[in-house]
Amino acid sequence: MDADTFRVPVKAGETNLLRVINAAMNTDLFFSVANHSMTVVAIDASYTKPLRTNFVMLGPGQTTDILVTANQATGRYYMAARAYSSGQGVPFDNTTATAILEYEGSSPTSAPTMPNLPFYNDTKAVTSFANGLRSLASRDHPIFVPQSVEENLLYTVGLGLINCPEQSCGGPNGTRFAASMNNISFVLPTTSSILQAQYFGIKGVFSRDFPDSPPVRFDYTANNISRGLWSPVKDTRVKVLKYNTTVQLILQGTNIFAAESHPIHLHGYDFYIVGSGFGNYNPQTDPQKFNLVDPPLRNTVNVPVNGWAAIRFVADNPGAWLMHCHLDVHITWGLAMVFVVNNGPGPLLSLESPPRDLPLC
Repeated sequence: MDADTFRVPVKAGETNLLRVINAAMNTDLFFSVANHSMTVVAIDASYTKPLRTNFVMLGPGQTTDILVTANQATGRYYMAARAYSSGQGVPFDNTTATAILEYEGSSPTSAPTMPNLPFYNDTKAVTSFANGLRSLASRDHPIFVPQSVEENLLYTVGLGLINCPEQSCGGPNGTRFAASMNNISFVLPTTSSILQAQYFGIKGVFSRDFPDSPPVRFDYTANNISRGLWSPVKDTRVKVLKYNTTVQLILQGTNIFAAESHPIHLHGYDFYIVGSGFGNYNPQTDPQKFNLVDPPLRNTVNVPVNGWAAIRFVADNPGAWLMHCHLDVHITWGLAMVFVVNNGPGPLLSLESPPRDLPLC
């Protein structure tokens, strides 16, 4: 019922800034406003060059600031969001969420116009939108893209299956679903947080041997990947970074069990998305196409289905920082890891002591 639908009142001729947030837990979303073009001016709280578009796509947790000018006939227009689902055969919620852009003077009983959203699996539209995003990179809003790197990392991201000891689970052939990075399915520690263990030197909470590249190299996006590669190792491992290290990380999607787009979020940092593509990342040819001039700055990157994304950042924020898939079900399956960033020189570039009343985990 329209009476229960959120409404945004506008006056003819005015331009409004809409801050759109994907607050869904397990769904990428297309968003559009009927009969109105939009101009993207920021993503994840970082300015972009103006991008005129008829729709935006947001992964869970991503934000997009758009300008919308009320330049249509007086009336009511739906703002709508529905799923982008890249995984073949993967169930998803195909409902459409709506709000109403309501012009001053419009009839409250008139039927709103519905926008034309991309089809639910329109990866081509998603790619076109993502490739159009560029940092503002102006004199007033400069960016600082690392031109060289000290840590060059390649992490596979994807799903898998693990056996259930002495019982049958609800997954295929009695297994259960798992997810991993570089074949390590992340396990949250139970006795202490990773940050506390790092700060106080507590042993046995995690190991420091998260691999810089996949333990086994294979055709990550092939149609028939060996079943011997489907079962990850469950463990709590971290990658330790020296303070102020420049990092390049290639996030490589896999076609194990089911390929799909993964919105990967890094706590504690924004990063530059310097490149992306489909298939397996080629370290000889793909870097030649990197954008090191005005790449978008984000805290969540959508790794394309059966593809890869390249990000760069400077490890200048000491602490223990979780990197994980923003599809909630995937993080519960283990699609995560932790960067432990060491202290810099001096107290101002080091972790502060925890407060005396810090609650115990």
